[in-house]
Amino acid sequence: MLLFHHPMSAPSRFVRLTLGEYGETPDLQEELPWARRPEFMQINPAGTLPVLVSEAGPPVVGAFAISEYLDETRGPIMRDKRLMPGSPLERAEVRRLIDWFLVKAEADVTRALARERVFKLQMTTAEGGGAPDSAVLRAARSNIRQHMRYLGWLAHSRDWLAGDRLTAADLAAGATVSVLDYLGEIDWAAEPAARDWYQRMKSRPSFRELLADRVRRLPPAPHYADLDF
Repeated sequence: MLLFHHPMSAPSRFVRLTLGEYGETPDLQEELPWARRPEFMQINPAGTLPVLVSEAGPPVVGAFAISEYLDETRGPIMRDKRLMPGSPLERAEVRRLIDWFLVKAEADVTRALARERVFKLQMTTAEGGGAPDSAVLRAARSNIRQHMRYLGWLAHSRDWLAGDRLTAADLAAGATVSVLDYLGEIDWAAEPAARDWYQRMKSRPSFRELLADRVRRLPPAPHYADLDF
């Protein structure tokens, strides 16, 4: 399998974690979505990430579609380690939380911070590169507190975010948080339950590859790859 991704894309990271939990090691192709590379546009005319080119058949486009595809093709053999629960209501809760972190938090926080602090460093002036927009940064940073409070509440009230075992919801949250943690944007002292949960996530084998990610011209926060902060 081949995964088109960007290391600072939370949806891409979610798929990488999902693949890791299912024991899959795809080839990775870093893609700059704003560049609209013709060869990539032929694979996905929307120009969005991530995109999984699987063993056979057409590409699978988007984090939600890829997650469902992997659950349907790999999940049944995982038994109690399957990332989607067995009951419809439990699956609905997992999907709700995936949507919370990969749609709401992405819109409120992650996409803006990644664009202003990372993507603009890689863009040309014609593509929109340049100095970060301070107003956009302020708005995104003010939204972090709301999302971290909610994450802390989930981590405090449940064994894992969606219930009593690890699910795809934890991977979606972990992917989002890992981008913000790379950028040093999270005050971990303010949310100890969220910190304890994330420490467990960082310790999983599927997280090792993410913790090794580095972005040119932008090193991670000093504690980023430290399993005990």
